[in-house]
Amino acid sequence: MKRIAWLWLVSSLFSSVLTAVAETRPQYGGTLQIAMRAAPISLDPASNAVSDSFARRTLTSLMFDTLVVIDESGRVKPGLAESWQATRGNQRWQFHLRHGITFHDGTPLTSEIAASSLRLANPAWNVTAEKDSVIIECENPNPEMLAELALSRNAIAKRDAGNKVVGTGPLHIVNWQPGKNLTLAAEENYWRGRPFLDGIEIELGKSFRDQTTSLEVGKADLIEIAPEQSHRASQAGRRMASSPPAELLALVFARDASSRDEQLLRQALALSIERGSILSVLLQGSGQTAAGLLPTWISGYGFLFPTEANLTKARQLRDQVRTLPTWTLGYDSGDPLARVVAERIALNAKDAGLSLQPISSGGTDVRLIRVPIASADSWIALQELVSELGLPTLKTKAGSAEELFSTEKGVLDTTRVIPLFHLPAAYASALRLRNWTLRMDGSLDLSESWLVNTKP
Repeated sequence: MKRIAWLWLVSSLFSSVLTAVAETRPQYGGTLQIAMRAAPISLDPASNAVSDSFARRTLTSLMFDTLVVIDESGRVKPGLAESWQATRGNQRWQFHLRHGITFHDGTPLTSEIAASSLRLANPAWNVTAEKDSVIIECENPNPEMLAELALSRNAIAKRDAGNKVVGTGPLHIVNWQPGKNLTLAAEENYWRGRPFLDGIEIELGKSFRDQTTSLEVGKADLIEIAPEQSHRASQAGRRMASSPPAELLALVFARDASSRDEQLLRQALALSIERGSILSVLLQGSGQTAAGLLPTWISGYGFLFPTEANLTKARQLRDQVRTLPTWTLGYDSGDPLARVVAERIALNAKDAGLSLQPISSGGTDVRLIRVPIASADSWIALQELVSELGLPTLKTKAGSAEELFSTEKGVLDTTRVIPLFHLPAAYASALRLRNWTLRMDGSLDLSESWLVNTKP
């Protein structure tokens, strides 16, 4: 009996070791279930009908490719373009396309299609096709061209007369119900190699709470986590991942200040906000306080903008103004965090003698908005933030760190925007999903992901 028991124990241990080894080796097959809060009505990377978001960047990367990519070290690597060169002081860029790449419908990738795609995404660019190359000519030197081309909006798409879009990415569309769900299948002949996953099914428009429930009952393998819930989710034993601070939460005024008094009141509002307590209590310590547009990991100087509240100075500025208006503060009614932050800011403002009325709809004097940071390239990130915030276009395209700081400070000095926090993107997954990672822009990288086969 002892010998039998010993053999059984050895056999069980050996079987466990084999299982552990198998589970650490990538496996082909399976359908990944994802839930997302975003509910896009278009999959076109260049569409203006869909705002930029981490979810949109993830979806685009699954179906489309860009001419170049930026890795996590900030290095530029070939994408659909195998090589490139810049001439005339970075005013003329030539990109040589890879041979043998086809779109999901079998159409070969050509320079004409690539050039047409880039022209649609960037109407101000002069983009032409020349044999197997795409030529981009700029009015002024553009040393940031490669970083721009790596943005998801510049992914190459083929469009037909009915505006149907097709990509060259690792998965192709099987079923698409705008704003509801998206089903993708692995592209067998993908030029970088077939994905391990057979497919991905994505539920759209799901609240953070609904996503968490789906993960708990096994209906989702990968979900988004609200920043303020990330610590609690990690304590629940889930597999978690967070990006660097990749989203700006800020107050944005609807128009320029019309007088010095209005500027003083906006400065008083900025000084009244207790960012530290909001971060620790409402955000549960997730993210960083901010008084600048760019996070320090991108700019290197974010700490130079003070984030501490100064109620005494705020009241002194308020006392210089005779007429005190009541501002309406708008926020996204579908975002629980936005509501509580807006209410706390209104209380802070009241302590300084200012009047803010939070409302969730209609035109407002100032809005609390969240804007994803587009790139780890500082100039591109600042340029895209300014555009998304609806502020005047930057006059300077690129330059030194000193010029970057001066440009950002000039934007802040207009008092149109009051930065509050830089927030990370956070996700949680089921244990059976392996090898998923986050890019620095907050999007998911599922190119090497696989599912553990739990069937006997």
